[in-house]
Amino acid sequence: MGGLRATILPVGSMLCQSSGGLLGKYDEFPATDASARSTLGSARDDRLRASFGHVTTWVFDLDNTLYPPDSGIWPKINERITLFLIDLFGLDGQSARALHRYYYMQHGTTLRGLIEENIDAAERFLEFVHDIDRSALKPDPVLAREVARLRGRKLIFTNGSRDHAILTARQLGLDGLFEDAFDIVAASLTPKPAEAAYRAFCDRYDVDPRQAAMFEDVAKNLAVPKAKGMTTVLVTAKPGQVDHRELQDRAGTEGAAAVDYITNDLGQFLARLNAGLA
Repeated sequence: MGGLRATILPVGSMLCQSSGGLLGKYDEFPATDASARSTLGSARDDRLRASFGHVTTWVFDLDNTLYPPDSGIWPKINERITLFLIDLFGLDGQSARALHRYYYMQHGTTLRGLIEENIDAAERFLEFVHDIDRSALKPDPVLAREVARLRGRKLIFTNGSRDHAILTARQLGLDGLFEDAFDIVAASLTPKPAEAAYRAFCDRYDVDPRQAAMFEDVAKNLAVPKAKGMTTVLVTAKPGQVDHRELQDRAGTEGAAAVDYITNDLGQFLARLNAGLA
């Protein structure tokens, strides 16, 4: 294919753990013989059918999952978070960025950190930090086609706001493909990876985790879904691709055991999955 290659990797013997996080090398057609390539493809499709054939609910994270981590959306949100903290506490930029990182490390999200300090600013925070320009985010027709082909319910589960999810999905060309977007407000301001957030999600939509699959870019956010019986897919950056996510989220060591599959191209992964389930 040339350039950046798509990876569809069933986690197991081919997955390596290292200080760099989740590492996997996968050659889609490693054999030179045509019959061998066909056999390998058939085996891979069999594995996909075994893993996803029972799934009736497809759950997608939003940020850095439905769009790539080099899109520029995440830096814009981070910049707005810093500006919010500057205004809220009267901090300089460096101190606000340090506080942002501290809240993220300690509480999972900046908003949760503010809540833990009894600062009532949730509505204002969510509106402000997601007030960004999404025009540079390119529509993804392959992803739209393959999400539409999935049989069953399709839901977004985000630590951001519902409005952010709806506007971002629309910009990606995914408008109308999801039943709903479950956000941090619906989770009573409790973010992933807290178990309570997943319980609230499943309760609201009457989701049986044993018949669901979840797609996420942060490995630790798949630990609870995996424990509840979901099939899990970690969506990563492509080799050499700019990755604007937090360093600890890129590393992927925490929660790695909860990952069933790993891919660096969600649209192509779903295309292979849909073909295997057809």
